Amino acid sequence: MADSVKQGDQTKGERQVGRSPASSELESDPADLEPDEEKKAQDEESLSAAITHEVIRREGQKALERPMSALAWSGLAAGLSMGFSFVAEALLRSHLAETSWRPLVTKLGYPVGFLIVSLASQELYTENTLRPIVPLMARRTGALLRRVSLLWIVILLTNLIGAFVFAVVLGTTEAFRPEVREAFNAIGREAMEGTFGTILLRAVFAGWLIALMVWMLPAAEAAHVFVIFVMTWIVGVAGMAHIIAGSAEVLYLVVIGAVGFGTYLWDYMVPTLIGNTLGGVSLAAALNHAQVASGTSKSE
Repeated sequence: MADSVKQGDQTKGERQVGRSPASSELESDPADLEPDEEKKAQDEESLSAAITHEVIRREGQKALERPMSALAWSGLAAGLSMGFSFVAEALLRSHLAETSWRPLVTKLGYPVGFLIVSLASQELYTENTLRPIVPLMARRTGALLRRVSLLWIVILLTNLIGAFVFAVVLGTTEAFRPEVREAFNAIGREAMEGTFGTILLRAVFAGWLIALMVWMLPAAEAAHVFVIFVMTWIVGVAGMAHIIAGSAEVLYLVVIGAVGFGTYLWDYMVPTLIGNTLGGVSLAAALNHAQVASGTSKSE
């Protein structure tokens, strides 16, 4: 995800692609600017959808070309890192009295894991519902579909293994004070609230927001930390379901014996995985790809 910021800087001054033939008829007369003023105007200009699409496509292509062993280690690291969202939220919660506004503060800890994953260039499943899908939609082949499927499986499994290992450490040791462990328990139970359909719908919104966050990063430049923080805070404070962050929370309950593994699997993991995937692929990747593909076809 961090690579998107660098690539966005490189492409900022390039001309926009995917313009229709009629666009020249709609152009207004440009101002007479000095060379340094023209450069500043180009630097301040927003990236076009086509350039953002190309940055994401290149990121996705790089991920697809990585060895599966590298993806597995990166996915394991990301799963472990996401556990720190759980810890940060629990630490804040353990120091605050129960009030109506407490979630607005405690959920400030939720973005911590996402920031670690992003800044450390680790592979998270929900980000990869967008990036490798863009190359696939640009070039729909059986070989590419199989590669995307394998990438998803490897990253998802290693993310979940990392989250489970983190939950085991939290649930079987006394690394944190009793009041923090009580907060772990409460957060896990809140994640399980809702019917299968409700959790699935919350997961669709979470998948949508995370994929849109990835789409926004090429244009974010120095504000990418702020973008990640705000978008993931919204996911947390709204109680949306995230397959890795939420799994760390619910698997803690499994480790301490509060719920069974089958309950986690069916009541949380399955609806969350379906919803995150639908949100990331159909609402973000497909729709954002469609606007670029539509503009390109018109220009041709």
